[in-house]
Amino acid sequence: MQHDLSLAVSEGQSTTAGAKACNDDIIGIRIPNDELLATKGITAVIADGVSAASAGRDAAETCVQGFLTDYYSTPDTWCVKTSAHKVITSLNRWLYGQTQSAGYHDEKGYVTTLSILILKSRTAYLFHVGDTRIHLYRNGKLEQLTRDHATRISKESTYLSRAVGLGLNLDVDFHTIAIEEGDLFILSSDGVHDYVPPAEFKNTLTEAQLNNALDPIAESLVDQARNHQSPDNLTCQLVRVDKLPGAERDDIYRSLTSLPFPPDLKPGQKLDGFRVERLLYASKTSQLYVVIDEEGDGQHLVMKTPSVNFGDDAAYIERFAMEEWIGSRVKNSHLNKGIRSARPRKFLYHLQEYIEGITLAEWMKNSGSTTDIPTVINITAGIIEGVRALHRRETLHQDLKLGNIILTADNTPVIIDYGSCRIAGIQEIEQPFHRPSALGTVNFSAPEYRLNLPASPKSDQFSIAMITYHLLTKGKHPYDSKWDTAANPADFHQLKYTPASHYQPLVPNWIDLTLKKALNVSTDLRYDSLSEFMHDLRHPNPEYLKKQSLPLIEKDPVLFWKALSGLLFSIIVFLLLWFSNNS
Repeated sequence: MQHDLSLAVSEGQSTTAGAKACNDDIIGIRIPNDELLATKGITAVIADGVSAASAGRDAAETCVQGFLTDYYSTPDTWCVKTSAHKVITSLNRWLYGQTQSAGYHDEKGYVTTLSILILKSRTAYLFHVGDTRIHLYRNGKLEQLTRDHATRISKESTYLSRAVGLGLNLDVDFHTIAIEEGDLFILSSDGVHDYVPPAEFKNTLTEAQLNNALDPIAESLVDQARNHQSPDNLTCQLVRVDKLPGAERDDIYRSLTSLPFPPDLKPGQKLDGFRVERLLYASKTSQLYVVIDEEGDGQHLVMKTPSVNFGDDAAYIERFAMEEWIGSRVKNSHLNKGIRSARPRKFLYHLQEYIEGITLAEWMKNSGSTTDIPTVINITAGIIEGVRALHRRETLHQDLKLGNIILTADNTPVIIDYGSCRIAGIQEIEQPFHRPSALGTVNFSAPEYRLNLPASPKSDQFSIAMITYHLLTKGKHPYDSKWDTAANPADFHQLKYTPASHYQPLVPNWIDLTLKKALNVSTDLRYDSLSEFMHDLRHPNPEYLKKQSLPLIEKDPVLFWKALSGLLFSIIVFLLLWFSNNS
């Protein structure tokens, strides 16, 4: 998928030991020129190794080099916050471990400050620990974006209350701001910002917005700090936003539609070396064909082509392109793998591995009236395994249903459609068109989609539980027809869950209670994780077994009193009739 995602910056930097014998400040910047520019962004890092620590410089160097390497190695589906926090946490634990191994006291070992600026799409992401700083100079105004984690003991010394490597657990400041063209970000060590007066700072930065070269500006700030008798290392890094990603809808649309939609294909036709064998499935949104790679290894593949009905829908085309992007990145036996051909394309389509089998909808229809509960639970376990692989990459499926899962001959479920997936890392890339959130099938989608509430992994959990319920009950719905008309929170909360055992008496009560929890209309009342949900499907939850053995008055007080009232009413009617007949 090629968008106009060009984010252009200028950068300049200067660092020197200053009045000290050794320079414990380390800086770094990475400006990728490939797809990482869109998925990961541009990163600038500054670290000031604590001078009182024996390995402060080593800690600073480890943080800067380690972050610039490891951050760009995290999955490109992860959002910036997840990626950066995981890397920072790992670096902190490693440094703390080195301190303990070397026998240093915590504050005397591998300890450093760390400030990170990441520019992605039209947003700046800031991560900060210690007393290095990040400032923003915009329209003549200078704003400090970070707060110092330091307490001044005297004019000459400060005490860091927070630093990387200081303890096993690290609290990192994080926030985001929208960026504008011309924004100038300044990363500096305390040897600079503590000694250059604000007026001089601003005057120098004004020159930076007029001057293309930023290295001289950084050097000027360092020189000013030296002239003001700074006794510390002197480091300054400047990053100026010269161009933001293209935001014109027409430009984005032209980029997305650089390849034309293919026509309807007939058996025997060839497209880019792939011969069509047969039409597998057609809907209003796409067509699936079984094709043979005649110019390659001759294997059977599935070719998915977009529907001409959406030729002018940029959001649809983006989702279609993202399907191949996701399929090529996920590796799990329960997820259909995308296939990338090295041959140039003349049309817009993507390829998937061909899975021999039938959909769960067909399997349910062919399985007769008897429900094989262990097989259903095993199928659910396979679906959960595949979905968890997506969730580990911060990707929500959002359209799990019977028709989107193929069951192979050995009863292995394989998820085959990624057209509705929500990818955290891609959602951060702003586009001038609306990305719809409710894309799934109503019968299987969680209520939050219809209520325009945030989706989460618990939304996929709801859909998986709905699939399990359908398989156990041969297509019945736990909330009956009222589910289709529910439109607001009150409607959903008035729905009453129908136990699966009502339709299939062989379903144990503990499985029913497990499904009931996963199918709760409130996300807060569902399972916290898919693994917990799966555990309760395979192993009777003691709480559910306890509830099963409780007397009716404790298990279901409303039902108890209804039954008792009915019994008393019947006795009264019987007595009235008896007295009437004997009077």
